[in-house]
Amino acid sequence: MQFKILATDSGSKARTGTLTTGHGTIETPIFMPVGTAGSVKAVHQRELNEDINAQIILGNTYHLYLRPGLDVLETAGGLHKFNGWDGPILTDSGGYQVYSLSDMRKIKEEGVKFTSHIDGSKHEFTPENVMDIQRSIGADIIMAFDECTPYPCEYDYAHNSMERTHRWLQRCIQHFDRTEPKYGYHQSLFPIVQGSVYKDLRAKSAEFIAAQGREGNAIGGLSVGEPAEMMYEMTELVCDILPYDKPRYLMGVGTPANILENIALGVDMFDCVMPTRNARNGMLFTTEGIINIRNEKWRNEHIPVDPALGGYVSTFYTRAYLRHLIHSKEILGAQIASIHNLTFYLWLVKEAREQIKAGTFASWKNIMVQKLMQKL
Repeated sequence: MQFKILATDSGSKARTGTLTTGHGTIETPIFMPVGTAGSVKAVHQRELNEDINAQIILGNTYHLYLRPGLDVLETAGGLHKFNGWDGPILTDSGGYQVYSLSDMRKIKEEGVKFTSHIDGSKHEFTPENVMDIQRSIGADIIMAFDECTPYPCEYDYAHNSMERTHRWLQRCIQHFDRTEPKYGYHQSLFPIVQGSVYKDLRAKSAEFIAAQGREGNAIGGLSVGEPAEMMYEMTELVCDILPYDKPRYLMGVGTPANILENIALGVDMFDCVMPTRNARNGMLFTTEGIINIRNEKWRNEHIPVDPALGGYVSTFYTRAYLRHLIHSKEILGAQIASIHNLTFYLWLVKEAREQIKAGTFASWKNIMVQKLMQKL
């Protein structure tokens, strides 16, 4: 994997570059649509390519491991062959499920024992087998196994969890480095910085992760309920420690404003379920602000969803028609709204890249953050 910084912004720490993987080159900063079970909900792979212009998608290790299962994925030749997506794929490690399924799992030094939410069967994730699972899925970028701490959490809990994440990382690295990819292309392992919202823990974790010398690094354990300003404070602290010449991935973030603010702090990669999840509930992100398409005010708005975006979906379908579909619970409504929101997110990071190249990102960002947060 190769990462090359092409330009930086004079008024912030934002940078734009390219990240080259075995399945193609990604322009950064980039947003990665989330394909939890091997599918970005309600979106065809053709639409990801042609309408949304996605460059990389994310898969979920926990869900893919349980269903369809590794035997199916390996027989297919990996997730790329199974779902027909020929671009880069990043997989999370299952660590977030450790956090979110608190009533169905038990954390020990060896790993995490958990109960399947599908059929109640018992399973265990360890740093070693999570590396094997992600090798089998066939991700281009593989995440280390970690524990995502909740917010708020006590200092001692955050400290002990961080130390365990570091020990697990060393086991991940040892196992990853003595195994080979299954499908003939390079795979990269990204460690994850933890430490909750405690500055000393975040700094210690960032220094430990930086010292491992991997091809890229991630920041986890944020956007879990803490105030946005606290997220930005932790991100800036960590980005100032992590290697400048390697990609930085902020996991699970976030709103359009979150993304722009964190780009300004030096983050290169983002993912979040928000654009598709909110779309299915009728919330649309646009270049002028947020639309709740369920509201009565859009009932006779026979204008495109967002003509400024371009693309078939955002310029062809009207707000009134989409409101009708969402209220009628038509599947097409969820599809149109999901494609639109993802188109917006990919437009946003593309525009950010152009502003960084022009050296105008900081001033543009300040205007856009205010605009994108307003409700129309």
